[in-house]
Amino acid sequence: MLQGIPTTSGQCDWSPFALLLIDVQRDFWEEALAERFPEFPTNVARLLELCRSEGIEVIHLRASFKLDQSDWMPRYRLRGRIPCVEGTPGAETLPVALALPNEAVISKHTFDGFCAPELPAYLRSRSKRFVLTAGLVTSTCVLFTTASAMQSGFLAAVVDDCCADEPMAHADTLDRYQFIFERVSVSRIRERNSEWIAALERLEGT
Repeated sequence: MLQGIPTTSGQCDWSPFALLLIDVQRDFWEEALAERFPEFPTNVARLLELCRSEGIEVIHLRASFKLDQSDWMPRYRLRGRIPCVEGTPGAETLPVALALPNEAVISKHTFDGFCAPELPAYLRSRSKRFVLTAGLVTSTCVLFTTASAMQSGFLAAVVDDCCADEPMAHADTLDRYQFIFERVSVSRIRERNSEWIAALERLEGT
């Protein structure tokens, strides 16, 4: 079995699924967040281990902004500062979330990963219809990307123990927006496969 993840006999069909791992970068992993969510790195490692062993495609979304402000959102240009400027330590990916050579890495310049046209195009080219989302931070880039996934025609589930935020914002986001997405923990992903496949099949019949 995977570390801390129960498995069952039989093969799961994960071909329509992808994991979107969002902004697991140093500028978003502040000391206060690390203190409040000490299990986050371990859980992300478990999630990646599960996805890679099960054949769930992993797509890394990373915030990236040019020093000259040319791709900054207007509000940040007015502020004169933004996280994850290219070439700075804050833009670096946490060691636990590094991509393998065969995994897609897509840069984004907004909170919402679907504003990068490469993402929906890539998902559709790979016949993906259900996305798992995880990363930093829950109430911003995870929420906005997951909401856009749903509005773009995908089913979505947030891996709640692989997200982090200010604790009240984290809990409120996960509770408030369940009309947009499902919630799942790393340890329960595999057991939800048949339910999610059935939902995709029902959609095909409508």
